[in-house]
Amino acid sequence: MVGMSGGVDSAVAALLLLRAGFVVHGLHMTNWDEQDAYCTAAADYQDARRVCEILGIPLHRADFAEAYRERVFGHFLREYAAGRTPNPDVLCNREIKFGVCLDHLLRLGGSWIATGHYAGVKHLHTGAQLRKAADQSKDQSYFLHAVTRAALGRTLFPLGNLQKSEVRRLAHEAGLPVHDKPDSTGICFIGERPFREFLGRYLRPEPGSILTPEGRRLGEHRGLPFYTLGQRGGLGIGGRSGAAAAPWFVAAKDPDRNALIVVQSPDHPLLLCDRFEAAQLNWLAEPAGSGWFDCAVKTRYRQRDLPCRVRRLDEARVEVALAQPARAVTPGQYAVFYSGDVCLGGGVIETTRPRREALEDCGFTYNRAFTAEGS
Repeated sequence: MVGMSGGVDSAVAALLLLRAGFVVHGLHMTNWDEQDAYCTAAADYQDARRVCEILGIPLHRADFAEAYRERVFGHFLREYAAGRTPNPDVLCNREIKFGVCLDHLLRLGGSWIATGHYAGVKHLHTGAQLRKAADQSKDQSYFLHAVTRAALGRTLFPLGNLQKSEVRRLAHEAGLPVHDKPDSTGICFIGERPFREFLGRYLRPEPGSILTPEGRRLGEHRGLPFYTLGQRGGLGIGGRSGAAAAPWFVAAKDPDRNALIVVQSPDHPLLLCDRFEAAQLNWLAEPAGSGWFDCAVKTRYRQRDLPCRVRRLDEARVEVALAQPARAVTPGQYAVFYSGDVCLGGGVIETTRPRREALEDCGFTYNRAFTAEGS
């Protein structure tokens, strides 16, 4: 059963599985139940239908909107209300595509679930192993790290060894009408709509002060949930007398004062972090022992691998020490660990720690007011 989104990637995934001799069915999921100018669900379904007709495979439809609102969107709103920055695509994969959708597939009698994700999966005698895609610029293993090993054990990623250009070429040669369809962007239920406008429909804005680290007031923010660490622009403060003619960046949130802390350098000490903690872990290749171990980590999608050391604090949390400070490590986002091309798993970034020495060099006190997201 191939998850048919209506895009070129899932279309070619189905094509390749047919050529490999599988009995293939398509499944088009509805995960969002609002129809407006920004929602492309109806058009995507028609694209999926046309592709399945050309390939000669059945297309099933399933509505998971209720489960999505409960398991993904509800969590998304709670995290933003708490001043954190969640990544709903990770939860969508775990809870919906490789959760309720996989259960639905099994009820229909399917043996494997396949998608157009750019990632690899090896089925070993010890269990499924998640790997990076051959096309590093499209690799989506970051978004798949929270999928359970049991679900990965029933998963195929036919595009794992292909470049995006090859995928479009195969679609064009097979006469699939989506061969030149643009890639979808943005969060799945938001699409291309203005993010603040969308979030404002669900969260009540609580304006507060925009401050420098020294406490100088520069203006007023719309509400802490509407900003994220490292953000440049959209602050509405422009140039200020006595300050350099340089852009401002969100460096921290202080929920006690409902204040947004901003600085004028993308590499300001408040934006640099060399240690953090992660929780809600899902290990796909669980490290042995309780001491420090070496690996690499990504703290956001399309980031280069960051060398690090990791140790367990308890069954639910780990501490991560980065070899070099990283910029804008953000609570609510995910830390995903790698050993070469193998994804070890990951968890939610809980607390971050700006570089103590750098803060002291700037004359700042290392305390709660100057830790990211108020942690």
